Amino acid sequence: MQKTRFNFDFMGKRKIGLALSSLLIIISIISIATEGLTLGIDFTGGTLVEVGYAEAVELDLIRTALSHSEFSNAVIQYFGSANDILIRIPPSPGLDNADISHRTLRLLADTGLNPDLRRVEFVGPQIGKELREEGGLAMIYALICIFAYVALRFQRHFSVAAIAALVHDVIITIGLFSITRFDFDLTVLAALLAVIGYSLNDTIVVFDRVRENFRKLRDTTPATVFNVSLNQILSRTLVTSLTTLLVLIALFIFGGEIIHSFATALIMGVLIGTYSSIFVASPITLALGITKKDLMPVQKEGVEADNMP
Repeated sequence: MQKTRFNFDFMGKRKIGLALSSLLIIISIISIATEGLTLGIDFTGGTLVEVGYAEAVELDLIRTALSHSEFSNAVIQYFGSANDILIRIPPSPGLDNADISHRTLRLLADTGLNPDLRRVEFVGPQIGKELREEGGLAMIYALICIFAYVALRFQRHFSVAAIAALVHDVIITIGLFSITRFDFDLTVLAALLAVIGYSLNDTIVVFDRVRENFRKLRDTTPATVFNVSLNQILSRTLVTSLTTLLVLIALFIFGGEIIHSFATALIMGVLIGTYSSIFVASPITLALGITKKDLMPVQKEGVEADNMP
């Protein structure tokens, strides 16, 4: 048998890995079904107003200023520091973007402080609905295209396992946003699509090595072939994941509040994608009964006779 730098018994722990994944998926589905997602203004529509102050300000002061106005249902939060305030205002019929920003500033100025308008963003409710629907369809289409690609490149057992791992990654990542109540907006959706691509790439690397080793290693069980393959590509997987995480963590820390959700989705996606290629895709392929015979090319009748001189 080919020697490897590592010798971890991944497949010996596959039941623990699948049990953990099942638990995380159940928790994620329950949270999504009961709590839902904190949709950003991209999907709900409305107006986002960012204001800054020369000194720290209490959120209760801002809430009190808006509580007796037509903006009483606005969502108010800090944006990076106690000097910066983000106000999310649901769609207000009869008011355009300029009216909302001017009225908001006037109400805040009545508190005796001098707010500085940083930015105003407006998304109509119909546009938000279309973005929400089209974003969901984009993810479904991506999964369908990936399934078609994997089905053409790999044997059936590999294809089913790869798609199961991708669905696993998406559900758990979305579940994280449901549990933590982070904003789920277009940037997060873009991050999810990137996570799908990253996870698929990692899984394909594993499956390529498994397919090669099924043909190279003789008198070994399928579980041993998977263990050898995973140990062979472990160094590559760790280096790729760690370097990617270093960039994403720097982006999360220094990139500003506006891309925290985007960076969070990618960080979670890289972690769970690396995990799923080892403890989800591989065990599922093994459970489906993959054997060396499944990977051998089919010999058509009459080929040998046709090739005879």
